[in-house]
Amino acid sequence: MKLTIATLIVAIAAVAAYAQAPTLQIVTADPNLPSDLFYGNVKVKPLRVRPGTNPPQFITIDDADFFTQEQYVDFLSRMPDSSGFQFWLAQITGCGNNAGCIAAQRVNTSGAFFLSIEFKETGYLVERMYKTAYGDANQTSTFGGSHSLAVPVIRLSEFVPDVKQIGNGVIVNQGNWQQQLETNKVAFSQTFVQRARFTTAYPTSMAPATFVDQLFTKVGVTPSTTDRNTAIGEFSGAADISDVAARGRALRDVAENATLQAQELNRAFVLMQYFGYLRRDPNGGQDTDYTGYDFWLTKLNQFNGSFINAEMVKAFIESSEYRGRF
Repeated sequence: MKLTIATLIVAIAAVAAYAQAPTLQIVTADPNLPSDLFYGNVKVKPLRVRPGTNPPQFITIDDADFFTQEQYVDFLSRMPDSSGFQFWLAQITGCGNNAGCIAAQRVNTSGAFFLSIEFKETGYLVERMYKTAYGDANQTSTFGGSHSLAVPVIRLSEFVPDVKQIGNGVIVNQGNWQQQLETNKVAFSQTFVQRARFTTAYPTSMAPATFVDQLFTKVGVTPSTTDRNTAIGEFSGAADISDVAARGRALRDVAENATLQAQELNRAFVLMQYFGYLRRDPNGGQDTDYTGYDFWLTKLNQFNGSFINAEMVKAFIESSEYRGRF
């Protein structure tokens, strides 16, 4: 479902800064998601008015229905389905006017989207596929002193379109969602291994055993004999990795490895705070390096992955940067 709103736009810009007066543009990157509004080349924030209200009631991120909708948009890249929306909305509205309960349920609800089956099988898988193919990126942090830091290699500009592709038409527990998800995974993995970046890193003349061993090395996992043989066996005894379908299956075998899923979870969780809530890379916007990412990863690890005890989700959804998006 989609929260229906009426939109008023308030934008103040200096016409003198332009050769001509700016024009209002509605930019729709995905027809299934909310559009962005620009005044000239400046993104502007709309005033959302709840239909049928007189005097007008403005919708804000403090409203339970709008907040719930945004979790679907930011983490699942889709608008809410009715049953799921009502379930998560009820977690918050069930608090009545108890402010402490509302704050806690907003945190719990939002964190649940990252931990959901749908996100783990789409967004989290995409993050692991990039790690499997390309390893980590090296960035810098000043948390606890200046140092280099190995971080997820995927960037927001890569993540967003890939998640839309792998999650297209998937709503967990609705219809034949498992088959749709598997179809999407097959198509996406085959597209992924045909990209120039991938074929440059892994020439098709490479031997399957070498290919698989390099993938496991990238993720820092020592595979069991069974796991290694399974991935190599995708090539059915071929001398090279020119078979696109087999290459995609082998990549998935490594990316879906249980050890990798466990060891990458906290790193991905912190990354998604930036991708989901702030819609930017960890070293974008007000951050020039990965100090903030390093701080939150350290804290999440200290609390054994508990986003509640680490107060990580709470900090992001209450931040001025997140609230400023709306």
